[in-house]
Amino acid sequence: MKQGLFEILENIPLTESVYKMTLRGDVSGITAPGQFVNILLDGLYLRRPISVCDVKEDTLTIIYKVVGKGTQQMSEMTKGKLDILTGLGNGYDLSPAGEHPVLLGGGVGVPPMYLLAKRLLEQGKHVSVILGFNTASEVFYEAEFKALGADVTVTTVDGSYGIKGFVTDALKDMQYTYFYTCGPEPMLKAVYKASVTSGQMSFEKRMGCGFGACMGCSCKTITGYKRICKEGPVLYKEEILWEN
Repeated sequence: MKQGLFEILENIPLTESVYKMTLRGDVSGITAPGQFVNILLDGLYLRRPISVCDVKEDTLTIIYKVVGKGTQQMSEMTKGKLDILTGLGNGYDLSPAGEHPVLLGGGVGVPPMYLLAKRLLEQGKHVSVILGFNTASEVFYEAEFKALGADVTVTTVDGSYGIKGFVTDALKDMQYTYFYTCGPEPMLKAVYKASVTSGQMSFEKRMGCGFGACMGCSCKTITGYKRICKEGPVLYKEEILWEN
């Protein structure tokens, strides 16, 4: 974990409620796709955890949805610097991917799939990506994934764009060697049940500290409780114990 000041270079809307922010700073603490950062905001006690979408030599890209006071404050920023903790969480393990991994992202679970796809493609993998949204107006980053060289499928619950239904509706007709996913828990459960291979799932939990001190984001696994912010957010399919 590293702490540093990051300069805001860009902060633009991708949809009505989803924003992309690009920042410049020390990104050396970010070592794996699937990690997240924790952002300190003026007047707010708790930092805001946001997944890493992309990282380059000295720039960090995050994509976030406006859902409360903190993210609303972020959406109004056009310049300045942010105090950010980087390199949080374990990130995805690329080694079991096989030759044809499939990546499933739902809503704000889409951003971490981008850096993951990038890294897998750099290894020469044939990468398929399934992006799930509620409706056409919520779709973002389809073109960016295609520009990387991934095979991209989009699903919308109402059928207004792409395949009608959920990410699992696209998954059932696909051949793949391994899966990676991030999204809301009902989606993760559905992928867990529908998948025919092993895989890794990134969980979303409310966090207090973001680095394992408060135990507030613990979840039960076959080997005991794990902190989503520290031993997670990525868990292997085989270790997950669903609460209900």
